[in-house]
Amino acid sequence: MRELFVSIEINGRQREVGSITGDTEFNAEFRYSEDYLNAPDAMPISLSMPLRSEAYDTANTRNFFEGLLPEGFLRRTVAENNRTDAGDYLSLLEMLGSECLGAIQIKGPEYKRVEPCYRKLEPEMMFALAAEGATRSADLVVEAHLSLTGASGKIGAYLSRDGEWYLPVGSAPSTHILKQSHIRFDEIVLNEQLSMLTAAKLGLDTPKSSIVSTIGEGEKEEVLFATERYDRTMEGSPDLISGLECPLRLHQEDFGQALGIPAAQKYEKPGDLHMKRMFDLLAMYSAAPIEDQMKLWDVIVFHYLIGNTDGHIKNFSLLYDRNLKSVRLAPAYDIISTVVYETHSHQMAFAIGGESDWHKLGRSDFEKATEEVRLNRKLFMKRFDDIEANFEDALSAASAELAASGYGAAKDLADAIRQRKQEKNN
Repeated sequence: MRELFVSIEINGRQREVGSITGDTEFNAEFRYSEDYLNAPDAMPISLSMPLRSEAYDTANTRNFFEGLLPEGFLRRTVAENNRTDAGDYLSLLEMLGSECLGAIQIKGPEYKRVEPCYRKLEPEMMFALAAEGATRSADLVVEAHLSLTGASGKIGAYLSRDGEWYLPVGSAPSTHILKQSHIRFDEIVLNEQLSMLTAAKLGLDTPKSSIVSTIGEGEKEEVLFATERYDRTMEGSPDLISGLECPLRLHQEDFGQALGIPAAQKYEKPGDLHMKRMFDLLAMYSAAPIEDQMKLWDVIVFHYLIGNTDGHIKNFSLLYDRNLKSVRLAPAYDIISTVVYETHSHQMAFAIGGESDWHKLGRSDFEKATEEVRLNRKLFMKRFDDIEANFEDALSAASAELAASGYGAAKDLADAIRQRKQEKNN
């Protein structure tokens, strides 16, 4: 019988918490170890999997652990290149589980410890990563044993204090996520940076992000989107790897994992009530429930204003402290204006006040949502009005800042967002 060992970093040190056992992904189950359950400081690895001696069934096990893996083309490419079925999440976890989102590590019985190190990403490698899309990132993902969720081509990377980029190898933690342009959508990197910068100017809690320019032969430029990892911290770091300060891991899980919702069901279907379930989860588990509900509300309002219809439940996460004792809403991430692309769906990832068509969505639907989610209507609608009133100034300031940095197309993107909003309101 196959067995994968699951550990989690607590206060800078990995602790084995249990194992996944089963012949295949169709009968795999996760169980906390007796030693871990008996430890006085034991905490669950997911809100959907409280501490207990009984094993979690195949569905619950898959929902959480498959949520640690990449999706889409990147996942298929990694699987094909290593002669593994893309549906065999156990093999992929064994292959990539040394460095996941959050603080989890997965190791198989045949795990061969790769000495953790940081390998410099030379300029030609950075350009190839930016230019070749998910195919090149799949190679680097396997080489470094890194697992990052989502469908985009992305890798974990380490940015040193002197501005040099490195590839983390083995169990070496990354500090940033580097994401490539998507061939289906023009200016996707600039779009995401414009969206994130606009959100930050409105006071939303967002990680630091930037556009990384790479130059290839013939002075051809390709860009990457770099996001600082909010689930890594240098505070209190005791170790060095390759002479570089080693960050500590902070645990996180997305709302799909926390609610036990499979990745295949991340887009809401009638009756799913994803928005209500997210707010209820914060009310029950957050260390500061009212503050976090307000932050979640602000992000949902921003998704509406920027025209992001891809804000599904896996694009919202919970962040734990280093002892796993406290949980808070994580900073906002993966925000772009999808409505500027004609081929992208205009259906919101979940309904707001019963309405999911972005073209029809408006203030009255948010007002209705406050009743459905049991929020203070006056307080939360004031936040809606404040964000909406300041949105145009924030968008203009963000696009001007990017244009001044050499990305003149940011103003065209901002105009496209305004045009879609104007068409919507007419």
